[in-house]
Amino acid sequence: MKKYWKLVIGGIETKVVNLILMTVILLSVAFVIISTNQSGMLASLTSETIKRQQEATSGIISETMSTVMRKSMERDTAMEAQFVDKMFQDIRSRVMMVADYATKIFADPESFPPKPYAGPDASLNGQLVAQVVWADGVDPEDPVLAGRAGLLSNLSELMISICAATESDNLYVGTPEGIFLSVNSTSATWFQEDGTPLSYDARTRFWYKQAQEAGGLVFSDLEVDATTKEMSIVCSMPVYRPDGGLAAVVGSDLFLHAMETVAQGYVSDGGYSWIVNRDGHVIYSPNPELLQMEESANAVDLRASENQDLAALLNDAMAGGSDVRVVSVNGVPFYMQGIPIPSVGWTLFSAFPKESVDQVEVTLLDTYDQITGDARALYRDRLAHRHRSSMILMGLLTLVAIAGAILLGKRIVKPLNTITNRIASLGEDNPEFKMEDAFRTGDEIQVLAESFAALSHKTVEYVDEVRRVTAEKERIGTELQMARQIQEGMLPGIFPPFPDRKEFDLYASMDPAKEVGGDFYDFFLIDDDHLALVMADVSGKGVPGALFMMASKIILKSNAMQGGTPAEILSRTNRTICSNNTMEMFVTVWLGILEISTGRLTAANAGHEYPVIKRADGSFEMLKDKHGFVIGGFDGVNYKGYDLTLRPGDKLFLYTDGVPEATDGDEEMFGTERMLSALNSHCGDTPDEILASMHQAVNAFVGNAEQFDDLTMLCLEYKGAPAAR
Repeated sequence: MKKYWKLVIGGIETKVVNLILMTVILLSVAFVIISTNQSGMLASLTSETIKRQQEATSGIISETMSTVMRKSMERDTAMEAQFVDKMFQDIRSRVMMVADYATKIFADPESFPPKPYAGPDASLNGQLVAQVVWADGVDPEDPVLAGRAGLLSNLSELMISICAATESDNLYVGTPEGIFLSVNSTSATWFQEDGTPLSYDARTRFWYKQAQEAGGLVFSDLEVDATTKEMSIVCSMPVYRPDGGLAAVVGSDLFLHAMETVAQGYVSDGGYSWIVNRDGHVIYSPNPELLQMEESANAVDLRASENQDLAALLNDAMAGGSDVRVVSVNGVPFYMQGIPIPSVGWTLFSAFPKESVDQVEVTLLDTYDQITGDARALYRDRLAHRHRSSMILMGLLTLVAIAGAILLGKRIVKPLNTITNRIASLGEDNPEFKMEDAFRTGDEIQVLAESFAALSHKTVEYVDEVRRVTAEKERIGTELQMARQIQEGMLPGIFPPFPDRKEFDLYASMDPAKEVGGDFYDFFLIDDDHLALVMADVSGKGVPGALFMMASKIILKSNAMQGGTPAEILSRTNRTICSNNTMEMFVTVWLGILEISTGRLTAANAGHEYPVIKRADGSFEMLKDKHGFVIGGFDGVNYKGYDLTLRPGDKLFLYTDGVPEATDGDEEMFGTERMLSALNSHCGDTPDEILASMHQAVNAFVGNAEQFDDLTMLCLEYKGAPAAR
């Protein structure tokens, strides 16, 4: 042992120093090893935790998106099937109406004198006209055949009226003699390139033969139209003479472009709809790569397809409807569902690419990966900074570093073990990782725990929000649709409403500004010689206005059927509504009662718009009648009536304030002057044509501006009492 001044070399102090130095070195090495080990453990725990949470999140998102997709497809497919069924019902009604009238003509031909007829005229192209076309080998000069063509021409006016009223473009009748009566607006297609008229033999066409063989109304497979060369299906129905012989076959085309307008109107972006008939033939398909349409001669029964999943879907759907299932076509998976079309016994199918649904899950998971990646990068930066600070302080604070290392080790390991256990316990019953006091360490561990908690909370909130919003949207959409259907069912919607009454012609329409409206119109026979006309406007809109509208309509009609003048009827209606009007709503009403045999019109006005009248030899002009207070305003109101006489050819136009108050993008109103101008520009038209032209005038004026009020109109043309009556 040697001593140099106060420094002892080789003594106890040296050993203590050496021990301390060795301890410091060992502790430093141990600290480095422990820190490295802890870092690796944390990285492993982080990756494992993220992986587990990603798997749990992926499963929840996938299940939720699949459920949302299936419910959406079930709703949209059912709605679309209803509209397609309505389309087939319309063409079926057109054919049956003509067939019924043709049966009457052939049953009593003496009561229907022959009418003039003409062949195709290219100069009338674009106009809805009736034209007679003869088959090859048939002599148009034959008196018997000419008489038969004249008898058949008694159908012309009815067929033109039906086409105009239903906005259709074709209706035709073929006879066993080779006579073909057609109503269409494509007269130019009945000529060859050199101007020679085409002949047409309906007896050779598939639709004629199919109806003759079936003995009743049928829908054909896909066929090529003889003149337009477009693909279409045909609804046809045979007409028989009293002796049971075939008199004629009535038909109407449904072109694919018209079918596409209806079939694709309620399909989500990226989806398809297709229609299959009773024989499993594809009648309509917008995507030839998905399913190919063929003419009847080449059509294939998809129920016998080698694609067993597709064949099973068709069989289930055609047996009464299928659920939503995944079916692959040409290697591409689709969500598919089939719904029957009752009116024709066919089936509508919808398909949506599964890839589009899966892409949502991929996007959400990518966002999740980005968030966790940012959290990991932040954690690594904080850990590296701590290591650098620890190494600098190691040489200066040895004992503090040793104690700090021990405490730090405990501080790191314990909360991390707790985090690991909490994450491992996450599942369907406990989907959210929550922050606890054990994780509030004030360092990177707390940051990591807060990141996990925030991410887990956002994920759970998002899934819950997706479920809630989807359920609420479906509920509201279903209820509004049902409300609109109920409201439409409350208003008269069959025109002509009284086919056997030739003394007048009547047409009305209501176009609500929202899903349901507050306007209403009504017309009904009080007795055989008195027709009641109603035009009303409820103060509210939406569902409250619609409910008040239906109650007001029922009360008003009930009082009218009890008898009395319009003024008395309005007074009784006001008392009934005011007796229980807790919402303080009101309704403006114009009520008129027409004595059909004389044309005498008795009316009363409860705060409604002025009616518009047109005399047979004049133009439409405003009738500024006496106004009473609105219905529902306050009890005890007495209304005053007035009389006027309608002469044959006079017309009456009723409307709500939605017509003159329709507003364009510059906040300018349509106004009564434009309304009268639009009426007088078509004053010679029928009531349905007048309302159609008024709709066009208002729509052209409003443009793309939003409609804020209901658009309701009614037009009556008085023709006078027939001599027999």
